[in-house]
Amino acid sequence: MAASEELYTKSARVWIPDAEEVWKSAELTKDYKSGDVSLQLMLEDGKNIEHKLDPKTRNLPYLRNPDILVGENDLTALSYLHEPAVLHNLKVRFIDSKLIYTYCGIVLVAINPYETLPIYGTDIINAYSGQNMGDMDPHIFAVAEEAYKQMARDERNQSIIVSGESGAGKTVSAKYAMRYFATVSGSASEANVEEKVLASNPIMEAIGNAKTTRNDNSSRFGKYIEIGFDNRYRIIGANMRTYLLEKSRVVFQADEERNYHIFYQLCASAHLPEFKALKLSSANDFLYTRQGRSPVIDGVDDTKELCTTRNAFSLLGINESYQMGLFQVLAAILHLGNVEIKDRDADSSVIPPNNRHLMAFCELVGVTYQDMSQWLCHRKLKTATETYIKPLPRLQATNARDALSKHIYAKLFNWIVEHVNKALVTNVKQHSFIGVLDIYGFETFEINSFEQFCINYANEKLQQQFNMHVFKLEQEEYMKEQIPWTLIDFYDNQPCINLIEAKMGVLDLLDEECRMPKGSDDSWAQKLYNTHLKTCSLFEKPRMSNRAFIIQHFADKVEYQCEGFLEKNKDTVNEEQINVMKASKFDLLVELFQDEEKATSPTGHVQGTGGRTRLSIKPDKSRDTSSKEHKKTVGCQFRNSLQMLMDTLNATTPHYVRCIKPNDFKLAFSFDPKRAVQQLRACGVLETIRISAAGFPSRWTYQEFFSRYRVLMKQKDVLADKKLTCKNVLEKLVQDQDKYQFGKTKIFFRAGQVAYLEKLRADKLRAACIRIQKTIRCWLARKKYLRKRSAAITIQRFTRGYQARCLAKFLRRTQAATIIQKYQRMYVERKRYKQKQAAALAMQTILRAYMARQKYQALLREHKAVIIQKHVRGWLARCWYKRCLEAIVYLQCCIRRMRAKRELKKLKIEARSVEHFKKLNKGMENKIMQLQRKIDEQSKENRLVNERLVSLESSYTVESERMRGELSRLRGVEEDAKNKANQVSSLLEELERLKKELSATQQEKKTIEDWAQSYRDEMEKMVAELKDQNGLLKKEKDDLNRLIQEQSQQMTEKMTRAIAEETQQLETDLNEERSRYQNLLSEHLRLEEKYDDLKEEMALSSNVSKPGHRRTDSTHSSNESEYTYNSEYAELEDGTRGREDVTRGIDTSLTLKLQKRVTELEQDKQLLRNELENREEQLQRASAMARGAELEYESLKRQELESENKKLKHNLEEMRKSLLGNAATGAGAPGSPAYKVLLEQLSASCEELEVRKEEVLILRSQLVSQKEAMHHKETMTEPSVYKDDVSKLKDDEVKQAYVGLKDTNRSAAPDLRKLNEDGELWLVNQGLKETIRLLEHQLQTQRRTYDNEVESLRSELQNVKEENNRQQQLLAQNLQLPPEARIEASLQHEITRLTNENLDLMEQLEKQDRTIRKLKKQLKVYSKRIGEMGAGQTEGQTSPGQMVDEPIHPVNIPRREKDFQGMLEYKKEDEMKLVKNLILELKPRGVAVNLIPGLPAYILFMCLRHADYVNDDQKVRTLLTSTINSIKKILKKRGDDFETVSFWLANTCRFLHCLKQYSGDEQFMKHNTSRQNEHCLSNFDLAEYRQVISDLAIQIYQQLIKCMENILQPMIVSGMLEHETIQGVSGVKPTGLRKRTSSIADEGTYTLDSILRQLSAFHSTMCQHGTDPELIKQVVKQQFYIIGAVTLNNLLLRKDMCSWSKGMQIRYNVSQLEEWLRDKGLMTCGAKETLEPLIQAAQLLQVKKKTDEDAEAICSMCHALTTAQIVKVLNLYTPVNEFEERVSVAFIRTIQTRLRDRCESPQLLMDTKMIYPVTFPFNPSCLALETIQIPSSLNLGFLTRV
Repeated sequence: MAASEELYTKSARVWIPDAEEVWKSAELTKDYKSGDVSLQLMLEDGKNIEHKLDPKTRNLPYLRNPDILVGENDLTALSYLHEPAVLHNLKVRFIDSKLIYTYCGIVLVAINPYETLPIYGTDIINAYSGQNMGDMDPHIFAVAEEAYKQMARDERNQSIIVSGESGAGKTVSAKYAMRYFATVSGSASEANVEEKVLASNPIMEAIGNAKTTRNDNSSRFGKYIEIGFDNRYRIIGANMRTYLLEKSRVVFQADEERNYHIFYQLCASAHLPEFKALKLSSANDFLYTRQGRSPVIDGVDDTKELCTTRNAFSLLGINESYQMGLFQVLAAILHLGNVEIKDRDADSSVIPPNNRHLMAFCELVGVTYQDMSQWLCHRKLKTATETYIKPLPRLQATNARDALSKHIYAKLFNWIVEHVNKALVTNVKQHSFIGVLDIYGFETFEINSFEQFCINYANEKLQQQFNMHVFKLEQEEYMKEQIPWTLIDFYDNQPCINLIEAKMGVLDLLDEECRMPKGSDDSWAQKLYNTHLKTCSLFEKPRMSNRAFIIQHFADKVEYQCEGFLEKNKDTVNEEQINVMKASKFDLLVELFQDEEKATSPTGHVQGTGGRTRLSIKPDKSRDTSSKEHKKTVGCQFRNSLQMLMDTLNATTPHYVRCIKPNDFKLAFSFDPKRAVQQLRACGVLETIRISAAGFPSRWTYQEFFSRYRVLMKQKDVLADKKLTCKNVLEKLVQDQDKYQFGKTKIFFRAGQVAYLEKLRADKLRAACIRIQKTIRCWLARKKYLRKRSAAITIQRFTRGYQARCLAKFLRRTQAATIIQKYQRMYVERKRYKQKQAAALAMQTILRAYMARQKYQALLREHKAVIIQKHVRGWLARCWYKRCLEAIVYLQCCIRRMRAKRELKKLKIEARSVEHFKKLNKGMENKIMQLQRKIDEQSKENRLVNERLVSLESSYTVESERMRGELSRLRGVEEDAKNKANQVSSLLEELERLKKELSATQQEKKTIEDWAQSYRDEMEKMVAELKDQNGLLKKEKDDLNRLIQEQSQQMTEKMTRAIAEETQQLETDLNEERSRYQNLLSEHLRLEEKYDDLKEEMALSSNVSKPGHRRTDSTHSSNESEYTYNSEYAELEDGTRGREDVTRGIDTSLTLKLQKRVTELEQDKQLLRNELENREEQLQRASAMARGAELEYESLKRQELESENKKLKHNLEEMRKSLLGNAATGAGAPGSPAYKVLLEQLSASCEELEVRKEEVLILRSQLVSQKEAMHHKETMTEPSVYKDDVSKLKDDEVKQAYVGLKDTNRSAAPDLRKLNEDGELWLVNQGLKETIRLLEHQLQTQRRTYDNEVESLRSELQNVKEENNRQQQLLAQNLQLPPEARIEASLQHEITRLTNENLDLMEQLEKQDRTIRKLKKQLKVYSKRIGEMGAGQTEGQTSPGQMVDEPIHPVNIPRREKDFQGMLEYKKEDEMKLVKNLILELKPRGVAVNLIPGLPAYILFMCLRHADYVNDDQKVRTLLTSTINSIKKILKKRGDDFETVSFWLANTCRFLHCLKQYSGDEQFMKHNTSRQNEHCLSNFDLAEYRQVISDLAIQIYQQLIKCMENILQPMIVSGMLEHETIQGVSGVKPTGLRKRTSSIADEGTYTLDSILRQLSAFHSTMCQHGTDPELIKQVVKQQFYIIGAVTLNNLLLRKDMCSWSKGMQIRYNVSQLEEWLRDKGLMTCGAKETLEPLIQAAQLLQVKKKTDEDAEAICSMCHALTTAQIVKVLNLYTPVNEFEERVSVAFIRTIQTRLRDRCESPQLLMDTKMIYPVTFPFNPSCLALETIQIPSSLNLGFLTRV
């Protein structure tokens, strides 16, 4: 065991094996002693276990690295190098920090995140470009940059080997590497080779990638792409080799897998019109695409993918017809797979006639149905004498059909590869190349066949090359450091390779068996067993199988099934089927099956490519199809191509990328340790670790070791020689001398020694921390105690005083309260008594009245009730009597009837009996008599009763009538009684009410009196209160007034702030517009430079200099193109330069391309000429139509103009006669009649001139309005010629002459006749002739102007054409963007367009204002000249202001010498010398030191003033154009010299300020002295040139920023991040094999002082050159932005820089920069604000990062950082010492949740190329021009002072 036993102490952490997690962490609970058979461990979950040691080896478990080493960028930086440490480090980086890249020595380990990460943008590419590999976090771009840099530095070809199993991300890694090369290198030609290289990826993915169970986009072939570079290391082309395409996938796919993508893309696009002829349908309808039962990939649109593939084909030059041919062949393969073959008998098969799919196949490939159906079911056997046709069984026929499909697809694949290579090959000579190998990793499945065998064979070869390279690097390192070393034992897989490829190896025996007539897989297996089973330990035979074998590879044992090896190795196809294909009418298919020698290379042998072997694997020998020679087997071809690949790799410098698949379920950021360990073992990463661990894996420079472990040294141990100090200390700390070695520059440690030193360092720091904590805690506790004691005493004193005051106050209040309570209680009780008394009296009164009323009501009711009862009872008694009587009578009647019936019944019975009859008969007579008497009596009684009843009825009727009358009377009496009772009660109530009202009135009176008294008291009290309230209201009024004033002031301030914010927003918008404009200028400058380069190359290619007019760049702006320098000097310079450049070597390909380009430009030129001619014809037609309207109005004005002309002629005649008649008498003196007439005529002429001018202007405006009306009727775009002619005249007088000439020409004949009739003199005729000549000259000038404008229109037309192309490109780019980005881009484009239109309108407005001012000035000048001319015609040369009576004496006035007017005169031929001496050959250093700042600008302006003074517009134009072009030339020549660029920036700005200061504009003149105002320009308005010079100043400023950035860029990272400004704060952590840039201030290392010195140098240089202070502030702001952006970007990409101590270093460095700003007085320039993101990032490194409160504080603090930047810093945060803690994943998620609502850009890095828009505030000079002296050192003696 490498680790020492003394390290296995209590609390030491170790790794133990685990079945689930592979390795599990545990902690020792007991010290290990030598001889112990077990270890007492506690797992991380708190479980205690006993770990048994192996009794044989007694190996202790692996020790765990310290926490500060976990998560390192390089695995070799770990102190303990073993499998669990590597696995844990990768897991921590992948899961916790979301980092997918890790270095392992020279290997980049890339873990597939299964998620799109924003780490591949152009900003990331720019950040890694030019950086050392160890300085930045691991990335595929870092590997690509290292390869690119080594290619350029070592002049050696490079290779990037990307390997890994399917789904690990190999293809994506290779794609990003190629994208990096395409971005950083650019293209050496106009063919956009880098785009074509990237465009090959979609094509190869479509035809070579498929979905597998492990990967949705798995590459089923290997490829090696060589990207070629020229001698300037720009991409010139590429070349691709492919290896072992998986052809079997064409005809078979396992479950959940797919065929190649291209088939599904075609099926998904079958609905398109162009694919109707292919007869395709859904992928489920074809056998070759439905076997995997997974035709769709989630998130992939096959239709869109086909569009991408077709676009890539088009970009690579494969036209539409070829594409349709390819799709036709692919569709034919699908139809061929659906051809159903049926059994005819046991030994033969047949295809049913008219098979739909076979007919479609034949139609698509152009073969006959009969031949194809024949040879699909038969084969031809040839013997020496005869040929037989043998039918095939159904199974063999199906296999033959599938073999044909695979063969066609393989041919098609090779054809596409060839044509891709054709598109990627150029004629430029290749200087070097970088190869990118994307090849399959080690594979092992349940069933492994020939494909896996070849793949693992290739990986064995690559692993051998990798091991040798790693061992070689280790050996070179030890030898370079001159340390003794022993041979490192590493795994050599040469025996395994020999087993496969040596003589009698597996491949050799396989080829031999393939050549046997009756060879089979079984016989080949037996040969393998017989040959290798007993002789090779790496070869084994499975126990349960005789048709398989096992090979022990470097990664694992793999069992291969022999079935199918021979067939796949032969790769045979029925020759007759091939002959049918060759006889096809389809040209593309014939091309696919042409002879092998014709298809060897897609481009033939290309000169300049180094003669590399072709890319596809094909046999070299050409043969006839009927030849008996055996073609090479697949195994042989693969071995040869693999050997060629190894030769290529051995001839290059390799770079390794190992891709790891973290899980088998494609889960984002999910890590399966088992799968990861399998791949780490298979890809050689652990072998790299083992080789490193066997030697000295940890390496420190002496300075780094001293800085890190200074704490372990005593003061006496520190010597001047740090190397000797380290040796002495290390010998004391580590006793075993074998644990380390001292090299020349480094100390080498064995594995585990760094962890031991870290433990000693941590113990020492811990002891120091404990002592510091003890002292500080004591001090803090005593300070806290004293502070508390003092506070307690103070509190007690104040509390006791307060309590005493409170007691006294309480006593006073108690006494006062008692008195108040006494009187209050008395008042309350008295008041309560009175209220109760009054209430009692009222209640008694009411109660007694109520009781009386109740008693009266009761008596009344009783009386009435008695009466009612009496009558009711009488009535009831009578009623009852009547009812009883009636009832009794009724009852009697009933009873009597009943008795009578009974008696009658008895009588009837008796009457029936004789005896009875007889008995009855005896007393019948008596009875009859008795009855007769009774009847009579009854009759009498009845009569009496009837009479009585009648009398009773009559009496009852009378009585009832009487009773009714009595009843009605009683009722009336009762009503009266009731009414009277009611009246009595109402009267009683009224009486009671009146009594109550009386008492109430009395009570109310008393109450009112009391209320009046209380009211009087209250009023008095209220008056007092009102007085008090009045005073309070007055006070409140004052407060309100003051509050109103404060509110108004606040409102004013608020409005001011709102206005300020709005102003700031407007300024921001303005700055954005400036930035866009200046970016356009920068792009314009870049295009100019590119144009110049092309022009130079054209001069080289043509070998002839063409003098004369040079074609201007079409990208020039309208202003600049107008003033393009076309002088002889420029032509001479160009010719000279062309002759000098001819001597260089001429590239034939470049010449041909440039000639082609020239031809295209000539064609464009001819098209533009034709278009211009068409526009001129349209102009003429429009002018002819417009002149018709013009003549109508002119005819109306002609008569008036003729009459005015007569009047003017008459006045002229009188003036002439006066002058001629008095010439002899001297009457021309002032005061004479002739003189008066002359003055009157002159005045009248001036007045008439003004009137004519106004009329002409009115006429012109009316004509323009008429033309505009015609213009809207006829056309909306074509202007009239007359309008253009008038508007383009130079001054107002020429315009009037032009209009007058047209009028004169139209009315010439009548004027001449009238002149002749009137006898007009020859003088007038001469004057008119002179006028005509003048106007003719002006017309010629106008014609030249028109020609110039035609040229400008051509250039503008070219600009419009280019703008149209650019817009089309932008539209194409926008269409490729997602919808959100497309909307944003369209909005941005619309904003830009509107901004440009606004700027154009503003420019037109300014131009009109300038024209008005110019015309006013010219009017003044012409008036002055007319006065001078009138005065010059007098003979006496005297002033007209003299008195009339004063005698005139001729006086000879001497010429007085003029004062110096601040102008310099030069001759036209001296202009070239002026520009040469003052600009091209001027040394800035001498001018800045000895002369006044801005002297060249002053001299140029003084020369310009003289040209303006003499009114020489040509001289002004050539001088300005020469100056501008010369400055551009010197900047192009010396643009990397900061002093030169700063010098000409200062002079350009000064020249611009002079043009403004002396322009004559009021806004600039107010800053001048009166003398300076006299020096203003008088004839020309140079506002347009000011814009051109302002654009030039912007370009120089941008050049200055670039120059400054190039100087600062190497210093920033070293000085701001790596250098320890505060020594000892941050110790250097252990590093791996890829050393980062040292943070120790060695000699030649940049420090913060270097940056400050450079900034001071920049500042002093600009001050010496006289740069404007405001401009210096803008430059400094840009400098600080670059420093902050570069520093922050590197911080975000470097895990080793994200620590607490580094945050302190950054904050200290920023404070030093702020101190520099204060020293220079630049704190207000905004530079400090540009560092705010960096400051917040440094604060983020230092703040606490645990609780939710910390998260809230971070979110509020880091407002200048984006969410992505904050999360990135937290993920990268790495403790340097054990006392620091890592940021938890939960805390980072909390931060992300809180920042979720931020609206910001997702971009991670800051834009280091961003340049703030620059402004040039007007800075007038107080220097008088006449005081400037020209030194002789400038060699400007040809200039004359004026």
